[in-house]
Order: sequence, then structure tokens, then C-alpha cells
Amino acid sequence: MIKVFVSDDHTIVRQGLKQIVADIDDIEVVGEAGSGRETLGLLSKQDCDIVLLDITMPDKSGIEILKDLKELRPELKVLMLTMHPEEQYAIRALRAGAYGYLTKESAPDELVSAIRKVVSGSRYISEALAIKLADQLVTPAEEPLHQRLSDREFQIMLMIASGKKLNEIANTLFLAKTTISTYRHRVLQKMEMSSNAEIARYATENRLPS
Repeated sequence: MIKVFVSDDHTIVRQGLKQIVADIDDIEVVGEAGSGRETLGLLSKQDCDIVLLDITMPDKSGIEILKDLKELRPELKVLMLTMHPEEQYAIRALRAGAYGYLTKESAPDELVSAIRKVVSGSRYISEALAIKLADQLVTPAEEPLHQRLSDREFQIMLMIASGKKLNEIANTLFLAKTTISTYRHRVLQKMEMSSNAEIARYATENRLPS
């Protein structure tokens, strides 16, 4: 039996995932969490074979949770299951240690197939992403400016692009406002920009999530 743990901040999504696997003989959901801290706390003692992890969580980004899980349980396989298109986060997630990346728009049978493939030890990416990665190997494209950012800087850049103030970001991430200000300065420096408006315009032009 494949034991699945679901980490997503939306209750309706967690319930939907449990319904999808309810009729699958060899897969069962053995645990769930709605935040990064809850995920790490439960998985420090709960046994499972695979974690379905969302990118957007209320306290930590999915990429941060993924990195923490790799330290906590190096053998644990993580499949990112998110609303964000592959071009926005997939490569970052795979580099951080994810075994696969799947969008929530995928068909239920594709999710079941991805779970089985990852648990067997294989990586799972869509055919479209595989083609894109292959194309990059043959003809490397110029790296987008946001690829220069660390995962935390990228997260804060997206929050700035969405119009959030520094104190809002600080409260959301449980960090000091001065720390967020330092991250903002690094983002502007690395992306060769001078204002939040430029960040917002860049995010829109590059179809980054807000």
C-alpha cells in the first residue's frame, strides 16, 4: 500500500485528493496538513511514502518546506502539486529535490500515475516540460532575471509584485520588516531595477504568479 501525505492549505483540495485515491486499491492518504510548520511537525514522526506538496502555503513557501523535508527525511519522496504553471516553479522545485511536478489541472488518473512513478523511484514531469528542458540543452536560452534570485528572494519579489507592503510581507513570513527591506534591496539589485513598479511590470510581462 502506498502511503500518501497531503500538504495543502485548502481543506477542499485535501478532501478532493482523498476522494481521488479512495477507490484506488494500492494508495491511501495517511495524513494531511494545512501549513508548513504542521507539515514538518507531523512528518517528523509519521510514516509515509510520498508527500503531495503545494507551492503556496500560509507560513512557508512550498520550496522552503521541500528543503526542510530533505533535511528532516532525506529518503522521503515529494511530488509538487500546485496551481502554478510549470514554467514558473518546476525547475526550482526539481533543483530543490522534488521528484516531480504536477499542476492541479491535471486529470485524476495522471495524478495516480505520477504517485506510482515517484514512489517507484522515478522522476515525474509532463511531456511539455521534458521537451522544454531538452530544448534548453540543445539551445540554451538567456536566463530570465528572476532566476538570479534565491528562493526566498523570489518569494518576496512575487509578494511585492502583488502589491503587498513590506510590513504585510513581514507579518506573513514571520520576519522583521528590516529583514524584508534587505531582501527587497537584494531583489532590486540583482534584477537591475529601482522600484516596486518595475518589479510588478516584470512579473506581469513574464506571467509570474501574484
